[in-house]
Amino acid sequence: MTSPFDVAGLGNAIVDVIAPVDDAFLLKHQIAKGVMTLIDDFRAAQLYEALVKPSEIGGGSAANTMAGLASLGGNGLFVGKVKRDRLGESFSRSMKDIGVTFRVPFAEEGPPTACCMIAVTPDGQRSMSTYLGASRELTPADINDEEIASASIVYVEGYLWDLPDAKAAIKKAIAAAKKAGRKIAFTLSDPFCVSRWRDEFRALMKSDIDILFANEEEAKALFEVEEFDSVLQAFRHWHGTAAMTRSAKGCVVAKGNEVHVIDAVPVKHVVDTTGAGDQYAAAFLYGLTHGKHLADCGRLGSLAAAEVISHYGARPETPLKSLARTAGLI
Repeated sequence: MTSPFDVAGLGNAIVDVIAPVDDAFLLKHQIAKGVMTLIDDFRAAQLYEALVKPSEIGGGSAANTMAGLASLGGNGLFVGKVKRDRLGESFSRSMKDIGVTFRVPFAEEGPPTACCMIAVTPDGQRSMSTYLGASRELTPADINDEEIASASIVYVEGYLWDLPDAKAAIKKAIAAAKKAGRKIAFTLSDPFCVSRWRDEFRALMKSDIDILFANEEEAKALFEVEEFDSVLQAFRHWHGTAAMTRSAKGCVVAKGNEVHVIDAVPVKHVVDTTGAGDQYAAAFLYGLTHGKHLADCGRLGSLAAAEVISHYGARPETPLKSLARTAGLI
């Protein structure tokens, strides 16, 4: 069976609202630095008013990954939920404009489209306050088995696991993919997300996940260890492929006894780390679906991450395909 889609990504459909701030702003508004915090619609409205000259762009972790895949020339499908409102229509247009297939019907009732207030400090750290809104309304009815089965890899955003209906939708998508002999990729999303669902994530690794994305802190949280070497030892006994990012230390790709340590691509100035992991996953998955060696998948991922941290926003500004060609990776 041929694969119309390289990757089908399941995730929260969110509009990112991004603005530069200082550390005093975080303290004043009681924003936890460097992590994602869930908020309600009232808090979202408060923060929106407090941010100075924010920019708006379609976002959400898996949606950003699909944007990066498209920037490399890959063919992606995104599955997420928005309401038929201003932000929802903006999100839908943004996905289609960049070449990502997005067909999930609008929610006609219920909460408004999700948004994420991203406060970026001068050190490039992003502190995210997320109102999940309509993204929480994703259900198994939104999963098209045939479309999911037509993707070479199904990529799941860990954040979705917090929502019972979305969890059921993920399980339906995984079942459709496995029946068609496809691969399952999963991103841990956040150390706190791992803490909430550690046992279930480990169970998924045994039964369903083939490719796991994590940063160093998420991987340590998964195995409840303090040292990265202990993470590597734990992954040695897993059947799948682990792609782990380590910020300035680069990344490590491991599959059994096969381990590749890859340097970070130099960046003159880190502006905003928003989306670094998302773009790493995009390029890594592009490499996997286009027959690249694991080490080159890691190099592609590092290249994409370097591009996105050099500017504000979680999606590429320079076409990743041209950067990868210049680097001799495609």
